[in-house]
Amino acid sequence: MDLIEASPIDGWMTPESAYIHVPFCRHRCGYCNFSVVANRDELIERYLIALEKELRTLQRPTLRTLFVGGGTPTHLSDSDTDKLFQVILNHFDLDSSTEFSVEANPEDINANRLHQLKDFGVNRISLGVQSFHPKKLQVLERGHSKRTAIDAILLSASLIPNVSLDLIFGAPEETTAQWEADLRTALSLPIQHLSTYALTYEKGTRFWNQLNRGTLTKTDEQDEVEMYETTIRLCEENQFHHYEVSNFCKTGANCRHNMAYWNGEGWFAAGPGAARFVEGVREVNHRSTSTYLRRMEQNLSPKAESESISLIQYAKERAAFGVRLIDGFDLDLITQQVGFDVTALCSEAIEKSIQDQLVTFQNGQIQLTKKGILFADTVASRLLS
Repeated sequence: MDLIEASPIDGWMTPESAYIHVPFCRHRCGYCNFSVVANRDELIERYLIALEKELRTLQRPTLRTLFVGGGTPTHLSDSDTDKLFQVILNHFDLDSSTEFSVEANPEDINANRLHQLKDFGVNRISLGVQSFHPKKLQVLERGHSKRTAIDAILLSASLIPNVSLDLIFGAPEETTAQWEADLRTALSLPIQHLSTYALTYEKGTRFWNQLNRGTLTKTDEQDEVEMYETTIRLCEENQFHHYEVSNFCKTGANCRHNMAYWNGEGWFAAGPGAARFVEGVREVNHRSTSTYLRRMEQNLSPKAESESISLIQYAKERAAFGVRLIDGFDLDLITQQVGFDVTALCSEAIEKSIQDQLVTFQNGQIQLTKKGILFADTVASRLLS
């Protein structure tokens, strides 16, 4: 094992996925810990030049998935949006089978913007709705109303039918009944995919500071569990397949881009704070947009971190991400890829999780139990240790 741990990884496949980070927003929400800048549109022109310079280092790879996120990509003006997508498409090869996703906020959606995205080949829209409830939207510092969100979903679906929603549960003072109302509204609309996340209080955010000052009250853990179980039940009733701990979809509409992450495939990434995994090396760009721009303008690397991972580390990470897939995954497949027994490597974590009734394990296939779905992070942490 020591020899394997110290050995480099050979034979990595060229990634077929890419992520582009657009850091600009009209407002930084109190819970947001992403690499974003608000009210700094004067930096957009410099960003587009820097992004083009960063992408120029690639050899025009062919992609199966491309995800443009942020930040808020749709915050850009029409002309800057044209420039952004021209830069992207100049450096990647896409075809009609490529899943091409763009994140958007409801207040940015209009027919002109959707036609613009569609003309560039975008075939999947991920809308950051978070809630339809007026008070909750106010608490989460979102800029749209319930009506704006519904109209954005309906219009998006009419032009780019593959619509995904993000919703947050466990907001301060939220009840299970209010969360159920959010879910029922979402599931009544023409969406193909739903991502649901418990509100987290990340260190350094305004919500974190307010929580520590006592001006925000965190939702009780049992209430969060009840909300999550409500999500699973209602999605099942509405024919949304629960395919990953936080993700649900209509048949065939799972997010192929995220599946590339969970299946341990490599991906390219560019922009401030963007993280990539290429040929066994994990790299992260500087989170600060101004630092990223300054380094690119000085012909310096945008990288803040770089790490070559070992076969053992890769195998453990594959297991930890893969266990989040509700249908389970095959440890024997990872064994074939890395050349040593991954079941033996993870035996202690698997055995303890079986004893705790968190997973089942049969014929190389590991799968979360219903109880285990609630403790997926615990299982993943054990597999990583």
